[in-house]
Amino acid sequence: MIFALRRVVPLALPLLLLACKPAAALPAAATTRPEPAADAVAARPRTVIVVRHAEKAVDDPRDPSLSPAGAARARAIAELLARAGVTHLFASEFKRTQATLRPLATATGREIVVLPAADRPALVAAIQALPAGSVAVVAGHSNTVPALLIALGGEARETLASPTGPQLPDDAYDRLYLLVLPARGAAQTLELRQAPAAAAASARDQ
Repeated sequence: MIFALRRVVPLALPLLLLACKPAAALPAAATTRPEPAADAVAARPRTVIVVRHAEKAVDDPRDPSLSPAGAARARAIAELLARAGVTHLFASEFKRTQATLRPLATATGREIVVLPAADRPALVAAIQALPAGSVAVVAGHSNTVPALLIALGGEARETLASPTGPQLPDDAYDRLYLLVLPARGAAQTLELRQAPAAAAASARDQ
């Protein structure tokens, strides 16, 4: 599912019997507050935020760094997610994905886990193995983001068909996908659009 923008138990008898007992007969544990149930903690969903790397420069055809606009977007992503309770960061071996997450890594004190862009099963397995309640941010590529969302049970709209599967348009740097993975049931995808990198930089400087 993707969103745009997006027992009553008879108690009278047991209570009556309890009231008739001397106070001393009450077990000591009955006067203490119970600890949260372990199954309640395990039921917390995992949240995965997936972005494409920010705008790239033209300094290296195979492994470019970020352009000034891309660096501004990376800082904007960090500002957006710095207080989101991020627990894990994932990027590919390419500089542009790591640079996209570096400001967020600095803001949160989290290390970036680097996994090969071509090894989607390894990334999916790493995400599925995260503890309940984790919040992971993944920086991918135009040809890896849709496939990752689908592999995790989510969706990606407005993609382009290619021999290797769906991919994002070449100029689509502004998409942010929030994928909620419940302990039970289907995943839910929320697709957001970031502000243009230049506009974000301008607003921050004012």
